Amino acid sequence: MKIAISILAALALSVSAATLTGDKALVISAQDVKAQMADLVPQAKPTGSAGPIIATYGNLGLMLSVRTASGVGELHQRFDDLMIVEEGTATLVTGGSLVDPKTGDNGEIRGTSVQGGTSKTIGVGDVVIVPAGVPHQILLAPGTVYKSMVAKIKES
Repeated sequence: MKIAISILAALALSVSAATLTGDKALVISAQDVKAQMADLVPQAKPTGSAGPIIATYGNLGLMLSVRTASGVGELHQRFDDLMIVEEGTATLVTGGSLVDPKTGDNGEIRGTSVQGGTSKTIGVGDVVIVPAGVPHQILLAPGTVYKSMVAKIKES
């Protein structure tokens, strides 16, 4: 139920950065999402990714994510990830363990990669849920642009 409510909240949020309170609701249009994602591509090219948080509400943060290169291995100790793929295809690796893990802010652990996980191809329209505590990594073929909306859901 918590995940279903978070999906609905993520779909109702706006591209403009906002903190929702009380009975406010924002609507996100497909056209606005596409325009903002297109604007992120040049920002992502130097580092391989760009991903601003565009709205927050309680335990939910919504961000747009654009990748032009594979990501590092990640494990979020306190956050579930809900991803909706908007463009491109990628290989999602989940499970296994992080290689050379380092703990950062907010219980975020990053490693150079995920070792011993399960790989699955994901593409446009796919919805991915990665629970807190699960190592994961997004791998891209060279030249791929991958775009997704990501809801970061803080566990209680």
